[in-house]
Amino acid sequence: MKGADPTMHNRPHPGEVLDEQLGPEGLNLTTVEAAMTLGMSRPALSRVLNGHAAISTKLALSLERNGIGTAELWLKMQMRYDLEHARAEAS
Repeated sequence: MKGADPTMHNRPHPGEVLDEQLGPEGLNLTTVEAAMTLGMSRPALSRVLNGHAAISTKLALSLERNGIGTAELWLKMQMRYDLEHARAEAS
Protein backbone atom coordinates (compact mmCIF):
# COMPACT_ATOMS: atom_id res chain seq x y z
CA MET A 1 0.00 0.00 0.00
CA LYS A 2 1.56 3.25 -1.12
CA GLY A 3 1.82 5.78 1.71
CA ALA A 4 0.38 3.36 4.25
CA ASP A 5 0.89 3.99 7.94
CA PRO A 6 3.25 1.27 9.20
CA THR A 7 1.40 1.23 12.54
CA MET A 8 -1.84 0.13 10.86
CA HIS A 9 -2.92 -3.45 11.22
CA ASN A 10 -5.30 -5.54 9.21
CA ARG A 11 -8.04 -5.40 11.80
CA PRO A 12 -10.70 -8.07 11.73
CA HIS A 13 -14.24 -6.91 11.16
CA PRO A 14 -15.87 -6.29 14.55
CA GLY A 15 -18.44 -8.93 13.64
CA GLU A 16 -15.68 -11.55 13.59
CA VAL A 17 -14.68 -10.49 17.10
CA LEU A 18 -18.32 -10.66 18.19
CA ASP A 19 -18.68 -14.10 16.62
CA GLU A 20 -15.82 -15.34 18.81
CA GLN A 21 -17.42 -13.80 21.90
CA LEU A 22 -20.79 -15.41 21.19
CA GLY A 23 -19.58 -18.79 19.91
CA PRO A 24 -18.22 -21.95 21.56
CA GLU A 25 -15.09 -20.20 22.85
CA GLY A 26 -17.22 -17.52 24.56
CA LEU A 27 -20.87 -17.51 25.59
CA ASN A 28 -21.61 -20.65 23.55
CA LEU A 29 -24.73 -19.19 21.93
CA THR A 30 -26.07 -20.16 18.54
CA THR A 31 -26.74 -17.33 16.11
CA VAL A 32 -30.48 -17.78 16.72
CA GLU A 33 -30.03 -17.61 20.52
CA ALA A 34 -27.74 -14.59 20.26
CA ALA A 35 -30.13 -12.78 17.90
CA MET A 36 -33.03 -13.36 20.29
CA THR A 37 -30.95 -12.15 23.24
CA LEU A 38 -29.89 -9.03 21.33
CA GLY A 39 -33.39 -8.30 20.01
CA MET A 40 -32.62 -8.63 16.34
CA SER A 41 -33.30 -11.05 13.51
CA ARG A 42 -30.99 -13.97 12.81
CA PRO A 43 -30.27 -12.78 9.25
CA ALA A 44 -29.33 -9.29 10.50
CA LEU A 45 -26.97 -10.69 13.15
CA SER A 46 -25.53 -13.15 10.64
CA ARG A 47 -24.67 -10.25 8.28
CA VAL A 48 -22.73 -8.57 11.12
CA LEU A 49 -20.97 -11.76 12.20
CA ASN A 50 -19.90 -12.45 8.61
CA GLY A 51 -18.57 -8.92 8.10
CA HIS A 52 -21.27 -7.86 5.65
CA ALA A 53 -22.86 -5.25 7.95
CA ALA A 54 -21.52 -2.82 10.51
CA ILE A 55 -22.11 -2.80 14.24
CA SER A 56 -24.78 -0.14 14.65
CA THR A 57 -25.29 2.06 17.69
CA LYS A 58 -28.44 0.07 18.48
CA LEU A 59 -26.54 -3.23 18.40
CA ALA A 60 -23.66 -1.74 20.41
CA LEU A 61 -26.11 -0.66 23.13
CA SER A 62 -27.77 -4.07 23.11
CA LEU A 63 -24.38 -5.76 23.49
CA GLU A 64 -23.60 -3.46 26.42
CA ARG A 65 -26.95 -4.18 28.09
CA ASN A 66 -26.16 -7.87 27.82
CA GLY A 67 -22.72 -7.52 29.37
CA ILE A 68 -20.78 -8.04 26.13
CA GLY A 69 -18.37 -5.13 26.30
CA THR A 70 -19.28 -1.48 26.23
CA ALA A 71 -21.09 0.32 23.44
CA GLU A 72 -18.06 2.58 23.10
CA LEU A 73 -15.75 -0.41 22.61
CA TRP A 74 -17.86 -1.85 19.79
CA LEU A 75 -18.38 1.49 18.07
CA LYS A 76 -14.68 2.39 18.29
CA MET A 77 -13.79 -1.01 16.87
CA GLN A 78 -16.22 -0.45 13.96
CA MET A 79 -14.95 3.10 13.37
CA ARG A 80 -11.32 1.98 13.31
CA TYR A 81 -12.14 -0.86 10.93
CA ASP A 82 -14.06 1.48 8.60
CA LEU A 83 -11.34 4.14 8.73
CA GLU A 84 -8.57 1.64 7.98
CA HIS A 85 -10.46 0.32 4.97
CA ALA A 86 -11.29 3.82 3.70
CA ARG A 87 -7.59 4.76 3.91
CA ALA A 88 -6.60 1.61 2.05
CA GLU A 89 -9.09 2.36 -0.73
CA ALA A 90 -7.85 5.97 -0.97
CA SER A 91 -4.23 4.87 -1.42
